[in-house]
Amino acid sequence: MPRRAQNNPRQVRSKVCGCPLCLAEYPPADYGERRPRRDCIGSWQARYRDPAGKQKAKNYSIADGGKKAAEAFLDRTRTEVRERTYRNPERGKITLASWWTEFWEVEQKKVTTTTRNRKLGIWTKHIQPAWGDYPLNKLEYMALQKWLTASVKGWETQKKTKELLFAILDAAIKDGERITTNPATHLTMTATRPVKHPDDLKPPTAAQYDLIHAALPDYYQRIFRDFAYETAMRPGEVAGARLHCLDEDERILYVKEILVSDGGRLLRQAKPKTEAGYRAVPLTPTAWEAVQWMVDRWQPARTRSAIGDGTDLQLKELIFRGPRGAALNINNIRRPWRRACVQAGVARMVVNPETGRPEWWPRPYEYRHDVTSRLHLKGVSERDTQAFLGQKRGGKVTWIYTHESEGARENVRDALTRGEPSVSGLRAVE
Repeated sequence: MPRRAQNNPRQVRSKVCGCPLCLAEYPPADYGERRPRRDCIGSWQARYRDPAGKQKAKNYSIADGGKKAAEAFLDRTRTEVRERTYRNPERGKITLASWWTEFWEVEQKKVTTTTRNRKLGIWTKHIQPAWGDYPLNKLEYMALQKWLTASVKGWETQKKTKELLFAILDAAIKDGERITTNPATHLTMTATRPVKHPDDLKPPTAAQYDLIHAALPDYYQRIFRDFAYETAMRPGEVAGARLHCLDEDERILYVKEILVSDGGRLLRQAKPKTEAGYRAVPLTPTAWEAVQWMVDRWQPARTRSAIGDGTDLQLKELIFRGPRGAALNINNIRRPWRRACVQAGVARMVVNPETGRPEWWPRPYEYRHDVTSRLHLKGVSERDTQAFLGQKRGGKVTWIYTHESEGARENVRDALTRGEPSVSGLRAVE
């Protein structure tokens, strides 16, 4: 092992210093006259080698501590290199926006289309305007916490923003120690978590659904009343159902892929919302008739094209379509549904307390709540209901999708008052 340099740290000659060594290095004839000095005022340079063996240097002026600061830096850096905890400070100077470009190139390929669009929206709207120009090593916990509290509204939005920011900075730690700690680790959501009243979570009653279905055009009654109301399939799963997924002998429809919207453009996603979404949905006689009606009308092909084989070929395989033959999308599903809800007098518009945006109730998605409650009342086990819905967590089936039955409150009132002793039968106990 080579001997350690004896002149490390060393003083760097200065063009403005008047000590003998600096005057010899930078003669007054070439660099101007300077006042003679006994002690040099040049910076002290600490030289070291990084883990890759490349020589690095850092200068400390007299104001920064001079020789003592340089020696302390050398001691600390040699220890970090020896213990393999060394971090190149230059790598942490990259801005958050520049690091996002590298991070997102890989991250966007890990997630589904809807998740990708949500993360991209959070970055564009919240994180980039506030922190995009900051170097990674200049981000601090308290500044981030104040920003999250003051500028990011809504508990759920704060939660998703924190998760994305943590992931971005965590990747910087993994990428050769660009930063040593993640300042987003201990960020706390300060917004109030919205809690809805149970009545606001309940699906429409059977009578309300009858009014909605009666107000729907005949074509959409096949999709909503006869199929979605019977199967509790998500709208994207209904839109993505293909003839090759239909088992006519067993009357089962296999959920294998979905249609999603990507900035207004329909895309075919190779998997459902979750792994549990891969499932076999048994069709009731009503749902089976709706499928047969659509098959007779559109004559879908039983081919199984790969994703990316062309829109026309994929469209020809779809069972459910819009009245003019187009694929079902957010427009030709939501508009007739909302129009029917308004006509039936069931629609209710509320302002989301977290986002401030108006939202309409009910949604076609409420079918899942209604079907779950019906299965629960029929005694179907939670495990079987979870498999039927394609739900990843069984607890969500119980606590979110299962609601009290119609007349439940009167049944409870009747049970509590039945056999109640009369007032005259009461006596004081001494």
